[in-house]
Formats: sequence, C-alpha cells, structure tokens
Amino acid sequence: MTAAKTDVRPPLNTPALLMFTISTLLLLTVFPWYLLTHDVSAGAWIGGVVLLYACGLSITGGYHRLWAHRAYQAHGSLKLFYVLFGAMAFQNSILIWASTHRIHHRHVDDVDHDPYSINRGLWYAHLGWMLRDYPSARLDYSNARDLLDDKLVMFQHRYYLPLALFMNIGFPFLLGLAFGDAMGWLMVGGLLRLVVNHHVTFLINSLAHYWGRRPYTIENTARDNDLIALLTYGEGYHNYHHLFQWDYRNGVRWWQFDPTKWMIASLSWIGVTRNLKRVPEFRIQRAMLQRQFERVRERLNACKNPSRLEAMQQQFEQELDAFKVTVNAWSQLQAQRIEAARDKLNDQWQHSEMRQQLLALEQALREQRERMQTMHWQPA
Repeated sequence: MTAAKTDVRPPLNTPALLMFTISTLLLLTVFPWYLLTHDVSAGAWIGGVVLLYACGLSITGGYHRLWAHRAYQAHGSLKLFYVLFGAMAFQNSILIWASTHRIHHRHVDDVDHDPYSINRGLWYAHLGWMLRDYPSARLDYSNARDLLDDKLVMFQHRYYLPLALFMNIGFPFLLGLAFGDAMGWLMVGGLLRLVVNHHVTFLINSLAHYWGRRPYTIENTARDNDLIALLTYGEGYHNYHHLFQWDYRNGVRWWQFDPTKWMIASLSWIGVTRNLKRVPEFRIQRAMLQRQFERVRERLNACKNPSRLEAMQQQFEQELDAFKVTVNAWSQLQAQRIEAARDKLNDQWQHSEMRQQLLALEQALREQRERMQTMHWQPA
C-alpha cells in the first residue's frame, strides 16, 4: 500500500488570485495602450499621486500604527478617512489586516505561524502567502477583541467589498468627471495607483525582512532600510519597529524619512491625534549599545592573536561594566518614577533632579556608543 502524501498544497485563494491577476494584466496591457492612444491630463497624474499617498498613509498611519499597534489615538474624522482610503488600498478590512499583523509580530519568522514569514522565501512573504489558504494565515480574531468592539471598524468590515469597489472605481471616475478626464483618472488614480499601493505595502513584508541593517536587535529578520522607507511612507525602519512596535514612529530620528510619523505628530498640534506613544530615549540607546557589544563579541571570537585578544578583552570588560552601572542607575530611577506616579507626584518628578539624572544617563549611553565606535576592535 502506498503511503498517503502529506505535502499537499493548500487550496488557491481564488478572490485574491483573481484580483492580483486581473489588476496586473490590465496594468500591463490596457494601461500602456491607453497612454499611447489618449491624452491623460496633468490633473489625473497629480490626482493619482494624491490618492496614492491617501491610501498609503491610511494603511501605515491607520491600519498599522493606529489599529494594529494602538500607538496613538485619533479623532473620528481621521478614522473615517482611514476607513475609506484604507478600503481603496484594497488590502482587506481593518479587522482582518490588523489581526493578521498582530499574529505576524507575535510569531515573526516562524514558518508555521507567521502568516508571511520571510523564512519561506522572498516571493512567499511578498505575495505568495495571499494566493493560497495557508494555515498560518487562518483568521482568528481572539487577538483583536478591541477591534470587534469598534463600531467604525466593524462597519467597514461588514461593508468592505462595496466600499472597496466604490473607492477604487466609482470615486476616481467621479473625480475624473469633475475634472474633465474620467478615464484618465480611472487609469491613473484607479488602476496604476492600486497596483503601486499593493506592491509598496508588500515590500514591508518581504524586502524589509531581507535587506538592510539591524542596529537594534538580531532576534528577528526585520531590517532598517532608508530606500524602503522612502517607498513605504516611513515603514522601512523595520528593525526598530519590531523591537518597539508600540511607538508611533518608525523613523525615530528627526532626519529619517517617515511621513507617517510627521502626519501623526502634526495632527496632534490641532487635537486630531493624541496620546502619541514614544519609546524612552534611554531604551533606544540601550538597545543600540547592546548591539555594539554583540558585534564586539563576534570580533573577539575571531581574534587569533593572544596578546591582542587580552587587550581587547580588558577594554571590552571595562565598557561592559560601565554599561551595567548606567543601566542599574536607570532601573532605580524608573522605580522612583513609578512610586511618584503612584503618589500622584509625576508632574513634580518630571521637573525634579531625578529627571535631570535620567537625561544624564541617556547622555552617558550616547557617549559610550561614540566611544565604542572609535575604539579599534578589529582583531590583528
């Protein structure tokens, strides 16, 4: 008797397969034909870019940072904007998207549980995981009870398909009628924008786990990549995000390209967003310094010169001891801060000498990082 075959491929996800196939074929055939045979107005091109950013920021700022990670709170008007233009991005409802993304963070890189694990290949993480009904992508809303209680989220979930179809076809067509170029708007603001929106977002699942730096942690495959950040509205600082997922920022430095962060912060000035969560600077510096120690350990292990190794080891131990002293002092200050909050003296704490001590500890870590960078750790 022949043994039963266990390596059975999951069934095709027909709706997703049809959507990606039809949109790609139309873009490769009808779109270039239309450009060659018709004049597309400048307004259609400008409108296409505006819609591209409206959809992209609704995914990054809304689906991702607001609903999946609860990194800040938003006024109902902004939530409605996210609901509509998130539907236009055609990446499923907020409920499904955010629940699946939370599973990704919980089981990142696990080939059996991460819905789009990069360890199953670049193509799988980018698109392949959506083309079949893989068990790892099975819907389970037990991790999204907060979203199940959100009336706006559930409204979009119930009426997702008509909303998505109207926003992708009806809305750009109506805008085109208003500006005198209905088909041009439908081609650029509808078709081209949709395909670009898809693959730009999918880069975060694929290339941002494959190519780039890991300055904060090597516990997962997520990378920081400035080019990907440029293409994904700031989501390319993915190594930072996977360590500090509840921060409303991905590009944590002021000079890092993160328009999603800038939008959220700017809207907080007029009260549209509030309670923006930020990782304390000390924790960021601590994570970067820990990565430096890990890299130095690798170089020490590669050193074959006994005398050189002894000198490097001594330097390393001194720096490690200094690091431990700083971290212990910070832990004690945090305990005092918690006690102050319990006694309702947090505002007083923020302006006290302890606050100044905390800033001094942050600066101590910055200076130690700079010192570690200038030291000659290369094995002779």
